[in-house]
Amino acid sequence: MKPARNSLRSRVGRYIAYGVIAATLVAGVSFLHWRHEQRAAHAQPAVLTGVASQMRHDASAWTHRERDASEMLTDIREKNVATIGVSPDAILVSTIKGEKYYVADHNGAFSNALLLGDMKPGASSPYQLVWLPDADVRTGVARWSDMFDRSRDILSLLLPLLMVGGLLWFMRREMRGGAQLLGQSPTLRFDDVIGAGEAKAALNDVRAWLTEPAQFTGMGVRAPCGILMTGGPGVGKTRLAQALAGECGANFIAITGSYFSAKYYGVGIQKVKHLFELARKNAPTVIFIDEADGLGKRTDTGGGPVEAESNRIINQLLAEMDGFASNEGVIIVAATNHPDNLDEALRRPGRFDRTVQVRLPSLEDRAEILRFYADTLKTKRDDIDFDQLARLTTGLSPATLSMICNQAGLVARKKGEREVGAAHFMEAIKIARIGDVNGAERALSDDERTRIAVHEAGHGLVAALLGTGVLEEVTILPRGGALGVALITKMQDKHLYRETELRNEIQVLLGGRNAELLMFEEASSGAASDLQEASRISLDMVSKFGFNEEGNLFSLAALPQQYAGLQLKNSIGHANALLHELSDECLALLQANEPVLRAIADQLLESETVPGATVYRLIREHAAAVVEADAAANEALAA
Repeated sequence: MKPARNSLRSRVGRYIAYGVIAATLVAGVSFLHWRHEQRAAHAQPAVLTGVASQMRHDASAWTHRERDASEMLTDIREKNVATIGVSPDAILVSTIKGEKYYVADHNGAFSNALLLGDMKPGASSPYQLVWLPDADVRTGVARWSDMFDRSRDILSLLLPLLMVGGLLWFMRREMRGGAQLLGQSPTLRFDDVIGAGEAKAALNDVRAWLTEPAQFTGMGVRAPCGILMTGGPGVGKTRLAQALAGECGANFIAITGSYFSAKYYGVGIQKVKHLFELARKNAPTVIFIDEADGLGKRTDTGGGPVEAESNRIINQLLAEMDGFASNEGVIIVAATNHPDNLDEALRRPGRFDRTVQVRLPSLEDRAEILRFYADTLKTKRDDIDFDQLARLTTGLSPATLSMICNQAGLVARKKGEREVGAAHFMEAIKIARIGDVNGAERALSDDERTRIAVHEAGHGLVAALLGTGVLEEVTILPRGGALGVALITKMQDKHLYRETELRNEIQVLLGGRNAELLMFEEASSGAASDLQEASRISLDMVSKFGFNEEGNLFSLAALPQQYAGLQLKNSIGHANALLHELSDECLALLQANEPVLRAIADQLLESETVPGATVYRLIREHAAAVVEADAAANEALAA
């Protein structure tokens, strides 16, 4: 069903506005014409003959020659003038000898002087003086002045109309917002969306209601009104909403939470009404509200007109969703990264009936997504292991995976390659996770490079020894805001962490600082971000997860925010003690493997990047050497 362009009310209003503007224009033109006739009526011409008649009916003969006023006065004193015609902008002079000329006289200033004074009794006029109201002998300046006056009169009538009409048009456009149906129903289907199995299963109920409502109404089941999709940015919430509309063959309206805000009082409410009126008229319709947290929450303080208007908009939205009108065939799908920012009344059953969590893609889903986006590139298929790339992109969203594929193509072009290979994808993943190489190594001194090499070697060595993940490589090439990086990936997606795993994570973070202490007997400021993250994890362990020596199970997250800060001092003390304990364990681990630490640092200074396989090999060689040394020591003792 194609939507009607305008409702009957809007068409009637538009026609009335056009009629008012047309009537005003006609009245303005009539007024100008009447004014011109009035000016002409003030001076009824007398019956003239000869040169005077010619001046009145055709003054063109006098307009080819202009003279100064002093010459005209000389002719008058010498009685050489036969006829003088006075017009609003010039004085026409015809001499006894038949010469014809004009004298410019703007606003009739000079002609008024000619008319001053009375003639003596019995004296005859030496010349004939004629008033020429219709003679067109205006000079260039006078013409422009007259055009300006006429334009001013017209604009004085049109400008208020244009201003009022523009204001009405702008407010009408504001009330309509920008909500409109897509020209065609989306062609996207659930099968076209990779992953998000849980979300697609939840949306299937909505699809069934829109396509086969009789199955629900026959059982007395109420239709779902709204779906609230939550999840991080880039996980595919918009694509799922489009796929839902495509599955149902429904119309689709896409707006954002800020759509309802407006500059004028009351316009936001009209936007809500127009949105639902448009959706009901073209049902079945899916209304997708992206960034729904932009609606905000209602305030009880009544702090000002902005808060009051926001409250009215939310109230109107609540009423439209289930209050007074039937929404059969209209489904609202809202997406937000911050569901806690939504008003509680919006999240209750009857408004948003179901909350759907859109999660990050799994290992298999990431591999499939990478294959999908790689199909648009010219790639070396035999050279790329998408399963390996999926393992390296743990925790990344589909939007980031799309960016990685595009970035791989950019890396290949930058290197002069015509096909995208595995190395280009690896570089693109590093850029996405860490940042691009920034060239800051040029500004580093030899001492700084050595410290960075030792620091990153400490991170990589502890990670490899504790098995917190797969160590891919260690580099001292600055990327993003880091001067060096130990790239560690997880073998699988993690949702739960054991206490041992968190303790190992903290030791990896402290590995760089302890390596500096071991090699240089003092640390540097390079460990600032490591300490920040380690402090966050340790504080969560003792204050939220119950991982503390005293067995305290109370979580600070249960306290209101205004009271939680008062209890932080004790938790910070426990977290600091945990950090010291794990730092000692990390330092002991590095001391036991000091030769490996030195070997990794030396190779970093030589080649700037050390593969993870090299680190694992050095660890195995060191462990074998230790075993041989212990065996030799035992044999010596036995002998």
